[in-house]
Amino acid sequence: MTSVAEARAMLAAAVGERLRAGFPMAPLTSFRLGGPAALYLEIRDDEDLDAVSATVRATGVAVVTIGKGSNVLVADEGFDGLVLRLGRGYRWIARDGDVLRVGAATPLPALAGEALRHGLGGLAFLVAIPASVGGGIRMNAGAHGEDIAATCRGAGGIVLGSGERRTWAPAELAFTYRSSSLLPDAVITDAAFALRPEDPATIRGAMDEARRWRRETQPIAEPNCGSVFTNPPGDHAARLIDEAGLKGTTVGGAEVSRKHANFIVAHPGATAADVSALIDRVRTRVADRSGVTLVPEVRRIGAADGT
Repeated sequence: MTSVAEARAMLAAAVGERLRAGFPMAPLTSFRLGGPAALYLEIRDDEDLDAVSATVRATGVAVVTIGKGSNVLVADEGFDGLVLRLGRGYRWIARDGDVLRVGAATPLPALAGEALRHGLGGLAFLVAIPASVGGGIRMNAGAHGEDIAATCRGAGGIVLGSGERRTWAPAELAFTYRSSSLLPDAVITDAAFALRPEDPATIRGAMDEARRWRRETQPIAEPNCGSVFTNPPGDHAARLIDEAGLKGTTVGGAEVSRKHANFIVAHPGATAADVSALIDRVRTRVADRSGVTLVPEVRRIGAADGT
């Protein structure tokens, strides 16, 4: 029996029909591309996470966690493992003085809106980032010179490979540019943000400006994953891609956006393989022209990542 079959039998005994097999992944991603997950489970509560951890430890099944799906590319062949997504039980926000405690499934724009409602500054930039709190912490999401590291005061969760419940202090998260120290099998369930009192009109103005900037500079009307590459030190990936003459370059149905060079859009008929090949082409051309090797920000899941 394969690890997937073993995991299906073991996990189904714990969660029943909520465990799905051959589950389509494309609708869960902003690219709207990719094949099915061999197994899929929307996590309802911490007991589900304990059951998943026990299954992972017993069977060795490959597992990935996704949030809003805005920075992932699922291979056309799908993912031969278990995909997790936190459900509604992890979408909540509570105030404790100037600290907002929040569930990891909460969308970042919703968190920004709640901070505005309480007159707390420091999170306005999140309104234009289509990700969840958990994903935002894992990648230290940021925009306009700000990032989550500046206000995050810790996170809680579980390490699936060991079953250990953890509370990560900011120093343990070791935030750097678009990165943290979280291991792949760590699942964030909640986090805390220490904010500051601020005039709601000022916060609202910053949020409106972030929305305007995103609307005017990014191809938000077309399927994409957000920024494809991180910015190299002292430069911008978009500038390097544009300088290499790559705007409008296509592979199949995938195209380097003419609106923002660090975005790839998926036209009707595009495949994940098209996008993956275009990412590789852009990296090669930029490296040949500028000597800079761009680092992908998008996470490839499945055959495109060798899994």
